[in-house]
Amino acid sequence: MAGISAKDVKALRDSTGAGMMDCKKALSEAEGDVEKAMELLRASGLAKAGKRAGRDTSEGTVVFKADGGKGAIIELGCETDFVANTPDFQGLAQRVLDAVAEAGNVNDVDSALALPFEDSTMDDVLKIFVGKVGENVQLKRVASVSVDGVTGGYIHGGGTLAVLVALNTSSPSDDVSALAREIAMHVAAHDPTPMAVDRDGMPAAEVEKERTFLVQQAKDSGKPENVIEKMVDGRMNKYFQENTLLAQGFVKDPDTTVGDLVKAAGSDVSVASFVRFQLGNTGEAAEE
Repeated sequence: MAGISAKDVKALRDSTGAGMMDCKKALSEAEGDVEKAMELLRASGLAKAGKRAGRDTSEGTVVFKADGGKGAIIELGCETDFVANTPDFQGLAQRVLDAVAEAGNVNDVDSALALPFEDSTMDDVLKIFVGKVGENVQLKRVASVSVDGVTGGYIHGGGTLAVLVALNTSSPSDDVSALAREIAMHVAAHDPTPMAVDRDGMPAAEVEKERTFLVQQAKDSGKPENVIEKMVDGRMNKYFQENTLLAQGFVKDPDTTVGDLVKAAGSDVSVASFVRFQLGNTGEAAEE
């Protein structure tokens, strides 16, 4: 260990996130060559990550960033809540989020993992972190929003659920930013979770599935053909009301719809999109 200074160990640890003993070992094997030590740590992290890649990552955190008209949201997964709650993991999640937000327009994991990150790539840094904590750590979802207006969001349950909302407006203000957060809180709390901003944005397959079910239900009840269509249309209207953001009663005041809140904010304010990530629920889709 002669010739390996504490300063070198600290510098290597700061740049890679690896444990102190791993950094000492790498520097020793590299005979003090910091660049070579970094490569050794990277290779070690890749090997350890490969061994743990199949492990479940149902714990972790969801975080978002909203800055003017731009925003990003990520889900970073790990195996246990013990690791998820450590400052190292939470700090890594924030740095990953910052990198995704700075890059802009990153909406898939592969693109995020390929980003330059801390003198390497995001993929390599995450794999080195796997070696450090001894658990599988995966970037599970990412999404970005960009709008001529404002973005805002809400985090619930210490990072178990996050929502990012983008509002169109030509007059950004604190009030509009507050509205974005209120809408994000609604999306987080409302049951059922909105599937789209309005009926035009509803997934065609889901709409057709619901209509087919209602038609069959009406037929099974013995309703005559001449009333089935009107009955189904009425029930579809209720379906849209329950599942589209603007038509839902605001969670804090069900007598007022989210659409009413948006109208009250000004004629040039509209909801562009929202993204809802719940920890472990990778079946969720971002609404655009």
